[in-house]
Amino acid sequence: MDISINGAKILATIDNVPLFGTVQITQTLIASWLVLLIISALCIWLGSGLRVTNISRKQAVAELAVTSLLKFVRGNMGTGFDHYIPLIGTIFITSVVSNLIGLIGVWSPTADLMTELAWALVVFVLITYHKIKAAGILSYLKGFLDPVFILAPINVLSECFTPVSMACRHFGNIISGTVISTLIYAALTTANNALFGFLGSSLYAGIALVSAGF
Repeated sequence: MDISINGAKILATIDNVPLFGTVQITQTLIASWLVLLIISALCIWLGSGLRVTNISRKQAVAELAVTSLLKFVRGNMGTGFDHYIPLIGTIFITSVVSNLIGLIGVWSPTADLMTELAWALVVFVLITYHKIKAAGILSYLKGFLDPVFILAPINVLSECFTPVSMACRHFGNIISGTVISTLIYAALTTANNALFGFLGSSLYAGIALVSAGF
């Protein structure tokens, strides 16, 4: 059995789009919109009918999710970064839903490295902004000269490749699961064909023996 793992397919191409030129509609784009619709519907459902007393089970689940996210952010970043809770929660839930839809045969946006790279770039810009805000631009630039100034080019390259590194780590986790799932599927398919092939051959041999008068 041949096994093939390919990137996102190009479903359509739109030419002469203002400011963008040629735009390609890929599986990743369509799947991302599907994930957006699923998350939006889930948030609307969980956020409807909220009460102060005698809360429903879905409200309890929603409050538990918000409280857990709040504790996670404050435990790792402190109380001064609460305004990033929506961003972190959005990336987290988007990653989870994107991975889950892959289990039902839908193309997962996280199976495209560009998705993780986009997230990593956003996070990298925010990290760099807070580095400069906390220590100042001069101190930030001076950090590239440590431990010796001759390493400055390497330090600059290392800083520039940080979002690539973050994206590849996330992408590697996703693609490894995809590869393992594909191998398991291939193994089960091969075992299924071998089993039913054996049963079919045995049945055919039995019918032949009966027809021959044995």
